Amino acid sequence: MASVLAAEPATIPSPERLDHITATLAETAGAVDRAAVFPRENFDFLAREGLIGLTVPRALGGGGAGLAEALTVLGAVAKGEPSTALILFMTYGYHAAPAKTRAWPAGLYERLAREAVAGRGLIGGLRVEPELGTPVRGGLPKTIARRTADGWTITGEKIYSTGSTGLDWFAVWARTDEESPRVGNFLVRSDSPNITIVPVWDHLGMRATVSHEVRFADTPVPLAHAVDPRRPEDWAPIPGDITQAAWNALSISTIYDGVARAARDWLVRYLNDRVPSNLGASLATLPRFQEKVGEIEGLLQINRTLIETAAASVDAGAAITANALNIVKWAATGNAIRAVEIGLELTGNPGLTRNNPLERHYRDVLCSRIHSPQNDTILTAAGRAALAL
Repeated sequence: MASVLAAEPATIPSPERLDHITATLAETAGAVDRAAVFPRENFDFLAREGLIGLTVPRALGGGGAGLAEALTVLGAVAKGEPSTALILFMTYGYHAAPAKTRAWPAGLYERLAREAVAGRGLIGGLRVEPELGTPVRGGLPKTIARRTADGWTITGEKIYSTGSTGLDWFAVWARTDEESPRVGNFLVRSDSPNITIVPVWDHLGMRATVSHEVRFADTPVPLAHAVDPRRPEDWAPIPGDITQAAWNALSISTIYDGVARAARDWLVRYLNDRVPSNLGASLATLPRFQEKVGEIEGLLQINRTLIETAAASVDAGAAITANALNIVKWAATGNAIRAVEIGLELTGNPGLTRNNPLERHYRDVLCSRIHSPQNDTILTAAGRAALAL
């Protein structure tokens, strides 16, 4: 459960404050990675900064941040410690995409919103299952919601549950046991009875996301917490509403771009500080290294342009498709991986040494490939659209 902290009103930090946030989170990023535990102190810090409720509507005391503003904060957090950013992104997303919450009981949503403004209220979507995999590729969840006299009970297993041990709320993707099953999210307090978290997350990177397995065994859920169950065929995207697609694609792009920028900063310091005895000058003076760092700069500049342009278009209500947004994710995450790889090519053994953060940045940035929609889905959809299929 998140700590109860007095939080400042949510505002967009200045560039200097964003740099301070990045530097503060970076101080313990290596230790957080090694411990592979929920980054509690990071969220306590962000709560004191008034940033948990950044995307909550102003009417409820939040910052009312648009997509571009929220991505600026996420990028600064990710550059410091990306697991923290990935967990924060989920909470931001529930408040930034009204289509996700507009059908929820007003009192329930207001409760979550005010918790976030107070520095609590972390929420994550639990969707992936051992047998089904991700529901993005279709199929009904095995997790069952059963109607009771005063609400529901939830039974099932969820894997890759980002933020598991530190969340206040689980949004559990489940199907009802009705004759014609409905599918949707059931909001479950993380301190509800009959919940077991199995510590199985032992990953290459993003280790502090603690994406463990969460098991529910007739876990009671209030009636109103079945916030959006509907027939499976009714889960088609709302025509003209691309807010959720934009939030997912551009947030993931921003988080892993932040990792690549942290790697770039370390590499620049290393090349300026490293003075081989046979050279008598720093590695930064060699044309080969200058060219490769220039390539990194190009990749990151492309990312910034793609992400900022797409976010500005969404905030302005301009026409943009989900395919176009997902192409940004495909390009930006690929560029981020390549940027860190170049650093490894230039540094050799020092870059792969755990005493240096470049090795951690590389492990983290590789995790960009696992987030939905994945590259095959993105490119197939873009190809079908181009072929008018």
